[in-house]
Amino acid sequence: MKKKQIGGLIIAVVLFIVVGASSVLTRTLSERIVEKNMAQMLSDSVEFQPPSDDYIAIVKVVGAIQEQTVTSMFDADLGYQHITTLEYIDNLMYDSDNQGILLYVDSPGGTVYESEELYLKLKEYKESTGRPVWGYMAHYAASGGYMISMAADKIYANPNTTTGSIGVIMSGYDMSGLYEKLGIRYFSITSGAYKDSTKMTDEQIALYQEQVDEYYTKFVGIVSEGRGMSTDDVIALADGRVYTASQALNNGLIDEISLYEDMAAMMSDELGTYEFYELESTMDFWSSLFAKVESMIPKSEAQILKETAAEMESGVPMYYAEQLR
Repeated sequence: MKKKQIGGLIIAVVLFIVVGASSVLTRTLSERIVEKNMAQMLSDSVEFQPPSDDYIAIVKVVGAIQEQTVTSMFDADLGYQHITTLEYIDNLMYDSDNQGILLYVDSPGGTVYESEELYLKLKEYKESTGRPVWGYMAHYAASGGYMISMAADKIYANPNTTTGSIGVIMSGYDMSGLYEKLGIRYFSITSGAYKDSTKMTDEQIALYQEQVDEYYTKFVGIVSEGRGMSTDDVIALADGRVYTASQALNNGLIDEISLYEDMAAMMSDELGTYEFYELESTMDFWSSLFAKVESMIPKSEAQILKETAAEMESGVPMYYAEQLR
């Protein structure tokens, strides 16, 4: 073998080792970052620095309403950050310069827990400060996205908004047929007849239906209070269907149809301030970089299947517009 060939082979081997080591190091560092306490990390990644004069605070709820998730400074859409949003509203309560909240909703809904927690936090803001909350619906404000809007004194929607979907869903998959084809044997040792929900019996479905009905009744009550409608009138609309902006207006689910800029101007005129403030992320550069790197690492088919199954079989009750998935 010629010297040039030997030299090229050595270089190729060295490069292979370096690339492999870099990949392992990157994956290890990324996993360590992701394994941190996400809620605390992201809570510390924003700074509350409002104007020194009177202002209206913009609270954005964009994306699924769920537990706090890792985001990156390189992402165009940071998505909804639950704990950060709650703390933001807490800060607004104690700032006398804040004159009100403009709640911007672009969400198909989310989990029952986080949706109601955000709704109650907005109610707490209004009751403790006496300041108004105006809601604006963008592309979507459905299910849980509609629920949180019930805390608003006035609700405006874009002409092309999709809203409504008042209801609850709890879903999962029966994977037993797939397991059988793949030669996978599933078994569970339980302490009770209802502990294993892998193969749902009629009795189990009935038990979960009671839970869904309970959450649904609560949702109907929130809409009834927020819109000043009777329970029967809400139930007539709350069969899970979505509504266009004009349909929502005709049914009393919103107050007006407007472009965002026009709605913001009306709120400014009423409150006498034209200053708006929105919380901005200040996430550490390296945390953002490695979070981005982690998301770029290819996933195996087994990982994808596992994550999909975990998401779809969670059995978590959701105020979520399944039609908008």
